[in-house]
Amino acid sequence: MVEQELSPKVGVIMGSDSDLPVMEEALQVLDEFEIPYEVRILSAHRSPAETSAYARSGAERGLKVLIAAAGWAAHLAGVLAAETLLPVIGIPIASSPLQGLDALLSTVQMPPGIPVATMAIGRGGARNAALFAVQILALQEPAIERKLQRFKKKMAEDIVGNKSQRLEEYLDGRRHKAGDRKQERG
Repeated sequence: MVEQELSPKVGVIMGSDSDLPVMEEALQVLDEFEIPYEVRILSAHRSPAETSAYARSGAERGLKVLIAAAGWAAHLAGVLAAETLLPVIGIPIASSPLQGLDALLSTVQMPPGIPVATMAIGRGGARNAALFAVQILALQEPAIERKLQRFKKKMAEDIVGNKSQRLEEYLDGRRHKAGDRKQERG
């Protein structure tokens, strides 16, 4: 975890400590970009007053973005969005018998006027939520923008270079094996 010497810019809120294994993806991204953050467990249903107070005080404490992860009815992101002007990014967690579909629908179906950027269910969604928070911060901070540009360039290089090369090697091997089988039959 990044040393939190600087004032946190991102608030990462989970409905339960059982969400932490999924949310580790988001924390790793924030660490990679050296974005200071704070982590809280709050519940839209079990601690509504504390959740509302957290959302209302976020901007004055220096937060710029909130990332909220919740399963089941997943009202956490919506409650936060109702109480703040900060952008809220929701991550549905697959913790119910419906494997996160209920959380996805609860997170994405906000009423008009209460926007929540909703990511995919689970670890991929957590990673994208943190990257989306980085993109939001990059609009105001050139140093973060430069890191994001390097990140995206490296991602492209990995696809074009490493992964394409491995695919070519695999296909060459298949062609070679097919040629050997054809010679054996012929």
